[in-house]
Amino acid sequence: MTAPPPPASLAPSPADTILWTDPQRAEVFRAWLAGIAPAQGLLPDTVRLASADASFRRYFRVDTTDPAAPTRIVMDAPPDKENSDPFVQVARLMTEAGVRAPTVLDWDRPNGFLLLDDLGRQTMLDVIDPARPEASRPLYDRAIEALVKWQQASKPGVLPPYDRALLERELALFPEWYIGRHRGIAVEGKLKERLERSFKLIVESNLASPSVYVHRDFMPRNLMVGNNGASGELGVLDFQDAVYGPVTYDIASLMRDAFLSWDEEFVLDITIRYWTAARKAGLPVDEDFGAFYRAVEWMGLQRHLKVAGIFARLTLRDGKPRYLADTPRFIAYIRATASRYNELTPLLRVIDEIEGTSAITGFAYGRV
Repeated sequence: MTAPPPPASLAPSPADTILWTDPQRAEVFRAWLAGIAPAQGLLPDTVRLASADASFRRYFRVDTTDPAAPTRIVMDAPPDKENSDPFVQVARLMTEAGVRAPTVLDWDRPNGFLLLDDLGRQTMLDVIDPARPEASRPLYDRAIEALVKWQQASKPGVLPPYDRALLERELALFPEWYIGRHRGIAVEGKLKERLERSFKLIVESNLASPSVYVHRDFMPRNLMVGNNGASGELGVLDFQDAVYGPVTYDIASLMRDAFLSWDEEFVLDITIRYWTAARKAGLPVDEDFGAFYRAVEWMGLQRHLKVAGIFARLTLRDGKPRYLADTPRFIAYIRATASRYNELTPLLRVIDEIEGTSAITGFAYGRV
């Protein structure tokens, strides 16, 4: 027999249904939220989970008394696991660049709680129809517009450099976590030599690209549509890992997504549109599109190898297995790019060996 619901006065509020592993942190959170509620027009009893990401951050949504801004977002970022300083810095940089990013309304820095304005519930990924690329083009045009604004604001010495050390650390995730721990294959002998040779080429190619501000996860899942559909300005989220690095990175991230794949024709179309807009804006992209596209592909290869390693680590170390389900998409990206360039044949052989796949036949290209 089902028990009757408790009286309204005794029913748990949404805030009480949020799971906390640390009861003391839960109390600190409730006290902070109650303290800022009057000034911010918040209704603390309405707080509920909005989303969580691959890190230790969580996001809550809370109602307000303001009809013009009926909800706000609260970020829960434990300071012993997440440094919120970069988030606050990059949010300010994006706003200054004319890009729509969350405004930090209040920040309990010692405890890692931030109150942000709410950019909406719908992401660009939510409204894209993968079967209709033509219908998605206006959204990608808006994404290009935001990306160009962000890159135009670039200045050296403001964000951490995307340098050789960082590139090499990212690539090292693939042999350690994907090959060694996920696939259970020892990274030694010929396999190790092939990887090292390929990684050296990838790093050198990426270091040759001019530097701008790099979001590092500029993809439809992190672009908010809001209430304006394809015609409105997109909001940008998940930018706290931004760096100063290759101009090719964010367009590679946008068109070779972790959760969505397009045909090569559409990828080329949008990349050309970005390249044209970037040249018009005076950004440091190569004047020859063929050379630029090659650099984008090699930058994308860096990202795919890194993400495959990260997704394996999220599963094996952090207990988040849902990400590993998207790894085949990245292996497909790696194989497709490696098959197009003779210099990357050793990498293609490594992938075929660890995945048990056959070598791709077709055209391969040397250096452009």
